[in-house]
Amino acid sequence: MTLSLGMVTADTTDAVALATWWAEQTGAEIAETNDGWYVMVRGGGLPVVLAFQKVEEVTPGKNRLHLDLTTDDLDGEADRLLGAGATLVGRRGDEHFRWVTLADPDGNEFCVAQLDSV
Repeated sequence: MTLSLGMVTADTTDAVALATWWAEQTGAEIAETNDGWYVMVRGGGLPVVLAFQKVEEVTPGKNRLHLDLTTDDLDGEADRLLGAGATLVGRRGDEHFRWVTLADPDGNEFCVAQLDSV
């Protein structure tokens, strides 16, 4: 099993405004707005997708950005990561899109999604 970087996501109280700023800075375009709750930026000088997720309050401290990783075996990869020292924050999604939020040994959260769901 391997992981690959799917996108980099930042929590923000204004996803459209922050995504617009990053799109302008990188020469990219807003690819999806999802009614302003999850805005994706692609292209330009970006090697991966940047995403901006609207939250009521940003996470205090340093974990305002998190990795969104993808795999072709979500359950197997989550089990492997848990065995390697990650902790489970939550299993999320529905039949259309599933992901698992984990924390690394230092408590930094990241998400792993099923490759065919992204």
